[in-house]
Amino acid sequence: MMRRLVYVVFLTATWATTGARAQDIVTLPGTEPLTWTEKLDVKLMDGAERYMDRKIDESIETRREFWNRDFSSPEAYEKSVEPNRRRFMKYIGMVDERASVKMERMGDVNDPSVVAETDTYRVEQVRWSVFEGIWGEGLLLQPKDIPIGHVVAIPDADQTPEQIVGLAEGVPAESQFARILAENGFQVIVPVLLDRTARWSGDFISSKGSEPSPHFTNQTHREWIHRMAFVMGRHVIGYEVAKVQAAIDWMQQSAGGEVKVGVAGYGEGGLIGFYAAAVDPRIDATLVSGYFKSRQRTWEEPLYRSVWALLHEFGDAEIASLVAPRGLIVEYSEEPKVDGPPSGPGNTAAPGRLETPPLENVQAEFDRIDTLVQPGFQAKFLVHGDDMGPVGPASPEALGGFARLLGVESTLASGSPPPSDRRELFDPDARQKRQVEELEQHVQWLIPNSDQVRNRFCRELHPGIDKLFGENQASRWAGAPEAEIYPPEKFARESGPLRDYFWEEVLGKFHDAALPPNPRSRKIYDREKWIGYDVVLDVFPDLIAWGILAVPKDLKPGEKRPVVVVQHGNEGLPEHLLDTDPENPAYGAYQGAGSDLADRGFIVFSPHNLYRDGKRFRMLTRKAQLMKATLYSFILPQHEQILNWLATLPFVDAERIGFYGLSFGGETAVHVPPILEGYSFSICSADFNDWTRKVATCHDRYSFIFHGEWEVFYFNMGSTFSHAEMAYLMIPRPFMVERGHHDTVSDDSWVAFEYSKVRWMYDQLGLADRTAIEYHNGGHTMQKQGTFDFIHKHLDWPKPE
Repeated sequence: MMRRLVYVVFLTATWATTGARAQDIVTLPGTEPLTWTEKLDVKLMDGAERYMDRKIDESIETRREFWNRDFSSPEAYEKSVEPNRRRFMKYIGMVDERASVKMERMGDVNDPSVVAETDTYRVEQVRWSVFEGIWGEGLLLQPKDIPIGHVVAIPDADQTPEQIVGLAEGVPAESQFARILAENGFQVIVPVLLDRTARWSGDFISSKGSEPSPHFTNQTHREWIHRMAFVMGRHVIGYEVAKVQAAIDWMQQSAGGEVKVGVAGYGEGGLIGFYAAAVDPRIDATLVSGYFKSRQRTWEEPLYRSVWALLHEFGDAEIASLVAPRGLIVEYSEEPKVDGPPSGPGNTAAPGRLETPPLENVQAEFDRIDTLVQPGFQAKFLVHGDDMGPVGPASPEALGGFARLLGVESTLASGSPPPSDRRELFDPDARQKRQVEELEQHVQWLIPNSDQVRNRFCRELHPGIDKLFGENQASRWAGAPEAEIYPPEKFARESGPLRDYFWEEVLGKFHDAALPPNPRSRKIYDREKWIGYDVVLDVFPDLIAWGILAVPKDLKPGEKRPVVVVQHGNEGLPEHLLDTDPENPAYGAYQGAGSDLADRGFIVFSPHNLYRDGKRFRMLTRKAQLMKATLYSFILPQHEQILNWLATLPFVDAERIGFYGLSFGGETAVHVPPILEGYSFSICSADFNDWTRKVATCHDRYSFIFHGEWEVFYFNMGSTFSHAEMAYLMIPRPFMVERGHHDTVSDDSWVAFEYSKVRWMYDQLGLADRTAIEYHNGGHTMQKQGTFDFIHKHLDWPKPE
């Protein structure tokens, strides 16, 4: 179930100073007057978007630092780009080892394996092994004479193999490039891709005690697999590239050795073929039709085009440089028209459109290859119409150039009629369903074992975790005397590499130097026991941090008090945590927790996080992921600046700053304090979870897979960090979970399962008194009972009488 904290309440006092002159504004001592009249949440988002847009604009130049090309020989070049190729393969999810390939003919009495036959070639329906449980499937066009070449021909996602072979309507005869190649003597394999319908994007799931019921979405098959695969470090692109590679494995196997191989594709097939050529040096020639262009606005395209860190290191020109020195044909064709996701149940699919760019866009990106690869080092051609318009797909010029790159001097003439399909009961929908279900099952198979994958990952980076899961645990299993407690301080010191990986590789880190905070403030509250101020700090150019600081009135001169940072949830605002009116919608979730803590004498800071105005922050995430970043790439430096600034206040004890967040604020509690050691404890309310299952499973109603929060899918998080592994980074600092039995974010069993790992780790280190979980008989709320006791205990502040 998705987390819902959607409010439209604005506290009048927050804007009471709008339009006031600087000299009339009451400020926090040591700050300048805050005179802005805009809504601060909007201003913060505006700045974050400008910052991200600038990063994307600059990426064409900044990505050069990741490359060190050596043009002294083709062999030296391949070696020099190999690190880039390995990273590219990781980002498109190519981490699984392919199975030994075998090709199987498919058919029965009504659907014979030989689908069609002409005087020069025959068409067979086939499948070939890729991974355990995953098969490529499509058509094999086998010449009756010795093939003059070998090609994998890839249709667009919304085309069937039959259409580009001429067995079915839908593609003009002149664009049936698989058929044209076969007529001219090439052996051709035509794989089917996942399409852009949503017929099987869902599952039959059950609520508690009920029979399973259909729970389907309007996510295309490509987005459906993308979501679950992305969090497990896989990608629908990577799966389909692997299918192309496995087809090449078979071509070479059947030919008895290495043969010249080409890949030609249109639309989504152009993407898959292009990426396959970038990762597989066995591909000698590549034809990309209806795909190649500047990728700077990929965030506007369908979600399944989103590749982690793509623009950080790669545009199409950079990917073309991975194809070099092998040949490349780019054909400027009309792209498949996609105008948003299909209509359907739930309306949970991410927005995204595809449309044909102007030739100038394609030409500029094609020309940019020469700024990366020495002219003449790679045979490459851009094909377009005489009128500078689109051609093809598979125009004679493009196909002829492609054949020449494979050493075949031919015009690839086509005058033969298309073959006739002999099958009587063939159902392409059944084939599509198999392809969707195979990938779905492969990802779902990864989830139950992901705990062990994460354990191995953590043990590789953290000696303390390795010892606790290794020698220490083994001795206890053997009934030996209790093992010596691993020093918690040593454990904390050894957490550095794991913490760095979490920030750099999972959440994404901006390496810009922080600006001076330049604090501005204005008084917005005057309560019985405390005064509240809007506070704005500079972080990076255009990026600010904003929150409300509540300062107790009974501070004594020279006194330093602890601080509780309280964090709102999805669509929240800082004032929601300070609201004391039960009639306001926000009160039900937060219960005035920030105000109550300030009444108890704590300094309270309630920062604003970016998860507001759903479409905007989700699109910001789309942009960020392309630059190897997430929302937390913004949130973490904001909190760094907040912590640094709080430490400068004369009445703040910088050693006693704790964190308490609800819902998306609870997500912040397991993402930010584990990295920023300035937080002395963290409390995760209404969020803590078996996160991998929560995000990636398609077999339970709680899963995000069924909802519209497409920004929560972090690349490869399921294989590196779930909430328990994040909480390990808090050690030896205290960590707590608050859970309502009736909170529909999750099930108690999921929360208990994940927390048991945290408790186990704290116990092994002799820190049982520093962690806790509180269940209450409520819902998605801050209950303020055990959590307040935890706060008083670990900030060493007396509870009220």
